[in-house]
Amino acid sequence: MVSLLLPSLSALVPSFRYHKYGTHTYLNTYTYYCMELRFFFKFNAFMVPMQLSNSSGEASPQFILMYLPIHEDDCLTKYMYDHLSYVSISQRIPVYEYCPEEFESTFNGGSDNRTLSVINQDQLVSVGILSLEPTSLDTKLNEFECLEDGGKKTSIGGLGCKNKTCNFSGRFNCFRTITALAPIAQLGISSYSIFEELASNFLTGFVEDNILCSLSLLIEGKATGRNGINFLSLVGVPSFNENSFPGCLRHPNLVPILGMLKTSSYINLVMPKTPYTLENILHYSPSAFKTEWHIRFLIYQLLSALAHMHGLGVAHGSVCPSNVMLTESCWAWLLIVDKPRLGSNLSSKSKECSFNTSRVGCCIGGCPSQDLYADLKLSQCIDWRSAFYHWWRGELSNFEYLLILNRLAGRRWGDHTFHTVMPWVIDFSIKPDENNDAGWRDLSKSKWRLAKGDEQLDFTYSTSEIPHHVSDECLSELAVCSYKARRLPLSVLRVAVRSVYEPNEYPSTMQRLYQWTPDECIPEFYCDPHIFYSLHSGMTDLAVPSWAGTTEKFIKLHRDALESNRVSCQIHHWIDITFGYKMLGQAAVAAKNVMLSTSEPTMPRSLGRRQLFTQPHPTRRGATWKTCVSTSETGLHHCQVNEVEVEKPLPGTAHLQELEEATAFCEHARHLCPLYCDPLDDLAKDDFSEEELPSESSKKDRSRTPDDGSNYGVPSTIDLNCLLENIEVDDDSSVGYQELLLWRQKSSCSRIFSKDAAKDVFSLGCILAELHLRRPLFDPASLALYLTSGVLPRLIHKLPPHTKMLVESCIQKDWLRRPSAKCLLESPYFPTTVRSSYLFLAPLQLLAKDGSSLCYAASFAKQGALKAMGTFAAEMCAPYCLPLVETPLSDTEAEWAYILLTEFLKCLKPRAVKILILPAIQKILQATGYSHLKVSLLQDSFVREIWNRIGKQAYLDTIHPLVISNLYIAPQKSSAAAASVLLIGSSEELGVPVTVHQTILPLIHCFGKGLCSDGIDVLVRIGGIFGENFVVRQILPLLRNVVRSCIDVSFVNKPEPMQSWSAMALIDCLMTLDGLVAVLPREVVVKELIEGENCHHVMVLMQNNLDIPVLQVAATSLIAVCQQIGPDLTALHVLPKLKDLFDELAFSQETTNGSGSLGRSLKVSKPKVDEEDQIESRIDLVLLLYPSFASLLGIEKLRQCCATWLLLEQFLLRCHNWKWEYTGESSRSGPENINAKRPILSKNLTSEYHPAKLLLNGVGWSIPQSQGNRGVKNLMPRKRLYDIHQDSVERQVTAPNFGKHEPWYWFPSPAGSWDGPDFLGRAGGPKDELPWKIRASVIYSVRAHHGALRSLAVCQDECTVFTAGVGPGFKGTVQKWDLSRIDCVSGYYGHEEVVNDICVLSSYERIASCDGTVHVWNSQTGKLISVFAESSANLANLTSPLAFASKINTDQANMINSNPQSSGILTTAFDGSLYTCMHHLEFVEKLVVGTGNGSLRFIDFTQGQKLHLWRSESAEPSFTSLVSSICSRGSDKMQADGTAAFPSWIAAGLSSGFCRLLDMRSGNVINSWRAHDGYVTKLAAPEDHLLVSSSLDRTLRIWDLRRNWPSQPIIFKGHNDSVSGFSLWGQDVISISRNKIGLSSLTRSADEDGQHHVTPQHLYMADRGMRNMSVLSSISILPFSRLFLVGTEDGRLKICC
Repeated sequence: MVSLLLPSLSALVPSFRYHKYGTHTYLNTYTYYCMELRFFFKFNAFMVPMQLSNSSGEASPQFILMYLPIHEDDCLTKYMYDHLSYVSISQRIPVYEYCPEEFESTFNGGSDNRTLSVINQDQLVSVGILSLEPTSLDTKLNEFECLEDGGKKTSIGGLGCKNKTCNFSGRFNCFRTITALAPIAQLGISSYSIFEELASNFLTGFVEDNILCSLSLLIEGKATGRNGINFLSLVGVPSFNENSFPGCLRHPNLVPILGMLKTSSYINLVMPKTPYTLENILHYSPSAFKTEWHIRFLIYQLLSALAHMHGLGVAHGSVCPSNVMLTESCWAWLLIVDKPRLGSNLSSKSKECSFNTSRVGCCIGGCPSQDLYADLKLSQCIDWRSAFYHWWRGELSNFEYLLILNRLAGRRWGDHTFHTVMPWVIDFSIKPDENNDAGWRDLSKSKWRLAKGDEQLDFTYSTSEIPHHVSDECLSELAVCSYKARRLPLSVLRVAVRSVYEPNEYPSTMQRLYQWTPDECIPEFYCDPHIFYSLHSGMTDLAVPSWAGTTEKFIKLHRDALESNRVSCQIHHWIDITFGYKMLGQAAVAAKNVMLSTSEPTMPRSLGRRQLFTQPHPTRRGATWKTCVSTSETGLHHCQVNEVEVEKPLPGTAHLQELEEATAFCEHARHLCPLYCDPLDDLAKDDFSEEELPSESSKKDRSRTPDDGSNYGVPSTIDLNCLLENIEVDDDSSVGYQELLLWRQKSSCSRIFSKDAAKDVFSLGCILAELHLRRPLFDPASLALYLTSGVLPRLIHKLPPHTKMLVESCIQKDWLRRPSAKCLLESPYFPTTVRSSYLFLAPLQLLAKDGSSLCYAASFAKQGALKAMGTFAAEMCAPYCLPLVETPLSDTEAEWAYILLTEFLKCLKPRAVKILILPAIQKILQATGYSHLKVSLLQDSFVREIWNRIGKQAYLDTIHPLVISNLYIAPQKSSAAAASVLLIGSSEELGVPVTVHQTILPLIHCFGKGLCSDGIDVLVRIGGIFGENFVVRQILPLLRNVVRSCIDVSFVNKPEPMQSWSAMALIDCLMTLDGLVAVLPREVVVKELIEGENCHHVMVLMQNNLDIPVLQVAATSLIAVCQQIGPDLTALHVLPKLKDLFDELAFSQETTNGSGSLGRSLKVSKPKVDEEDQIESRIDLVLLLYPSFASLLGIEKLRQCCATWLLLEQFLLRCHNWKWEYTGESSRSGPENINAKRPILSKNLTSEYHPAKLLLNGVGWSIPQSQGNRGVKNLMPRKRLYDIHQDSVERQVTAPNFGKHEPWYWFPSPAGSWDGPDFLGRAGGPKDELPWKIRASVIYSVRAHHGALRSLAVCQDECTVFTAGVGPGFKGTVQKWDLSRIDCVSGYYGHEEVVNDICVLSSYERIASCDGTVHVWNSQTGKLISVFAESSANLANLTSPLAFASKINTDQANMINSNPQSSGILTTAFDGSLYTCMHHLEFVEKLVVGTGNGSLRFIDFTQGQKLHLWRSESAEPSFTSLVSSICSRGSDKMQADGTAAFPSWIAAGLSSGFCRLLDMRSGNVINSWRAHDGYVTKLAAPEDHLLVSSSLDRTLRIWDLRRNWPSQPIIFKGHNDSVSGFSLWGQDVISISRNKIGLSSLTRSADEDGQHHVTPQHLYMADRGMRNMSVLSSISILPFSRLFLVGTEDGRLKICC
């Protein structure tokens, strides 16, 4: 059941119900609500937010309900009367019954013969128009001036005219204009059911769904109606047409008016409410428009809407940020409002407003809450400058001035999250007395500071990661709801305060409330006596101090205190803290008022802290305010002077000084009075005076008959090819300045159709400037100066050149020279990517069903739209489209979603795929329950497309853990089967190390946590793919550890959840062992699972404290193993181990009594054991084991080995009616078939139904050709292949000798780092459960180079590594290694000098290597692509680098250089023109290289050209430092909103020990400091704010870039030699120093001595325990394989773990 909620209105005016209906409930019916609203608010237009909530309590979209008074001569009123005359007064007009053409013909008596030849047959809604201005109570005060003359004039087409057949600007009459501007509005008699239906149609997407369906049919080439083509004409296909005939379709950038509902005296307009306005964004999150492209896209939308309105002969009249509504995706809706009717003479002194606002307020005489309405009386035209002077002179109360500041800051009376704030001025201990200091609050300190204390705030500031004093708003939602608890519904209190309502926990007195809260006050405590009275049973009234007496008296005394001289002399301090200069900078630090900043500056916000002033607020001049709570209707206005006693002026000099300070303060706060409207010359003229009209020729041109025809002027040839042609992006979409200049010259010759349209263009130019400047372009003073003398504000020169030219065109003084909206849309200022994106996205903004939107986007993308618009435009469109695929979908919609995702994958660059597509895929995979789309995404083809686009590393980091989660987190049958097939099929290509650590171990850690049978099947099938050696070396040791850990846990007294996890984990482990038996030969089974202490099945059966289901699984699994190895091996190895078990069971109490129970019962949460076959006690193991072994071995052999056979058989006969029959079969008299009684777990896994197996062998992941004919027992890996480099390397293998011919034969089992039973207690995702325990062990070592190995570079798949080092003849070589076989597969030999750095350019299969010059070459073929060098470098010998490769003598003796300086550390004598190091800026596809003179060169390796050079000034004039290391941050980060975090800074380490931090965008040096006392060897950035550096001074240092410079770093000491490098894995650091590695953590706290220490240790050979003595030169981590590689001075490559 849907209910109507009005929290915002009731919170806004909490007394308007209660002082007449004090006991009325909070929720009221729609009728009663409307009655009250009209009763208390008697002004022309009023707009309130409405919200529908469903029975589940989930919030639904909000709506705006606007009340417009009915005027008999108003065209809108006549329009409503005429339409409603067709039906009964109590019925709503059917939405499909009438067309605007019929309306007009009927209304005009048939006098107008111009009708459309084709009517939109698929248009199903009627029409309406918003003709008056809204006044919003939940957004920043948007009250506009009341209409003059009863609303008979408006700027929207003159809809207030008296004539029925009026024309405007020679265009269309008002009824046709109403139709065009509000075509979807439903007309009817106002009722709650009608409103529910409007809301339902909006929420279900019924309103404009037919238009989107028509477009989809058009794209698919099918027959369709005219709606699709007509809509395309609105958005400029094939071009914008100002002479088209108005139709019945809404422009996508005009606010949708859903309904026009008539009452006896009002017309109620219903519109959807958006979460933001452009004004919100400009105030609280100006960075939400991330790039200039996004700004241009927004302006393009607004221009499109204005062009549509101007084409109808209608001007908007009030284009300003508050009237630009923004949806969740920041799509713009222009709110259609009437322009302010008030003019001000800007050429003279500021003219006061003269309209009367006395009607705003309570109409009940004697109302004690009159000041509640002061906030409603604040009009947008109020000039803050004037208000400030009134307050400063004592002509405006403190209360009213603070209301104005709240409104300027965006605070909203009634919005609990951003409520209007007032200061506490007394502590309520005693009655306030200005002559007594006691009881007054110190206004120079924030309430937060007074409550917390300076000591606590200093501690918070010094210890916080982000320094701050204040962690919350000065007035939080918790505080507001606690203050107003007695008047708010309990449902609101349960959400905002505490989920359990406890009335006694709310402060009961004002003094207690003041002491409890660290927040500021609310205005209700100064004006509303009803806030103290409780509506809830159990909650007492809020008690006022005893010195006040009644609540009315308290309100008066409290207000008197606020207006007192004491407070007036101090209130400016509070303003500085809350709204002024003490909010930021050093002033905030001194005032202990530094607030915790938002971590997501690019996320749009509708609230936040807005700093109004950047200078100290002036003190108020002496004035004594005579306060009284008036019972008459008083209004707040600039020109209204309240009763004050103004003191005599100060002496001349002092007064002038104060006046000068106040004037200077007003001058710096001019941005608080933005102006967007050009008054032109209509200060006292009508809108359409004779002298302002254009020439007759232009008038005739505009008044000509519009294009006629069925398509409204749109060519009938619009089809898919036409759409693709319009959406196609030119290769060069950059805007040339000369082209824009030529456009401006042409546009100045064009004529705009009216002065009002020219004003709209002026306003748009002001908005464009403000979006760039982040402050208004014009204020009253600057606009007056511009209009009188033509002097533009100085701010305009800060605009980018292209934007400056367009703004100047829009704000020209001569309005006839301003370009029209259509001309602006066609200007070269808007690149083709803007137009293409707009054409693609505009249909998605229709009020249609998500399924229709998804069908349109997918079908258009499938037809090549994304490819035609290019990668950049596709990237801009993705955030609008991807939310459609993240919601639950039907199977058909899932197919469209899959198509859309694959099309984006093909069109976007890898950076955009990581930022935009991967988060969407993650959300889909995280969803629980059945999802057809999820199953589709888990297919081979889609995952391989991801691999190809972003690489395996990104897949493993983001997608792979979620694939595994589908096997144990509420697994669904279809998705679990698809996930298992994906894991099985991808394992061989990922390789053994990655598969073990990213698939095998996470699945084993899921044992006992709901792992489904498909998850166990993954382990078994992967074992079969890699063969018996893999099973023996990798899987079985891990399973043994699981068994031991679970048994150990069973002996420990731990909580029940731990015991349950242990039992379930043991069951999963035994089931996995049962499946692996089929993969192994019987000899291996005996050796690994039976002999010695390896028989874990018997070990489990011997435990008396395990759960019964565990014992049953162990027994059935043991029987399966015995059947695999046969009777002989069973009798030899298994039966002796069972002797003790049979003896125990034979002599147990159960065999004697036949009853009782030993062992615990376990409630198995999943069908591990069939309920029918589940045993009930431990003695029932006899029934499982004895008959089975008798059948397998024969009864005689069993009796020979089991001395207690007689007791056991007697028990079976007595309890289960079983006896052995010598026919060789078991007796059928009792249990007819003992095998049938076995639990299903005794069967082999291959006999069970596994969807994963069906998919794998059927339509799922294709079986690799190399194993196409292999059976389950013959899944042997391929033989090892040797290449031509086999004989040229010297191998030293530390792994065992068996299996050397298999890939990854050297990889050890991770069981050595098993952490015992702790894994059972971990909860969370598998990715977070597996820490890396570094053992400092060398697994494998191979000679890679003849000389020192200088640099390492690992590919993303972690299967290939490139090594750069010294080759024969001391020349540089680069080798490519296949880690699976430790073979050198190829190399690059084109360097003449030693290679000092190497970089993998993964996206292009290219490698960059540096020997003083940069060589870019193909990693597959070794072919040189390009060479980069500075101009002074000698390139004579580099003309044919590949020719040198043939001269390499592979037989030349290896040359080892043990000089530490040769390990990639260049001497200071290095040529300044040569390159020293490199860094790949992956997200911008550039390479930045350092030089010998400290400069940075940028290289575009994709285009093969050098870019800009950043020269740096040496910190030491006598010495030029070379760049020794480079890093950046931001390139691999993704923000919360899914946008790219481009590299914001680059850090360069120098040989002098200095570090420089440079801004990525500008190249400016952010900071330069001495980081070390020696050569900086390495830089890395684990976080955006952290920088890690190493040096020859033997230290590692961590720098927090957020701190004030120079900051004190965290210094890690402990190395005895120079730190030649390090590598990061998460928060852990592995550093190298001579022949040792050092382990340290960025998160580890200091030791007891306050120091941070590195733990250095030697590397040891894994097999012989020999210490590594080679000097380490380089290091690189393989994070997903849990390995790290080190290079040595003697040319060896060592693999370590």
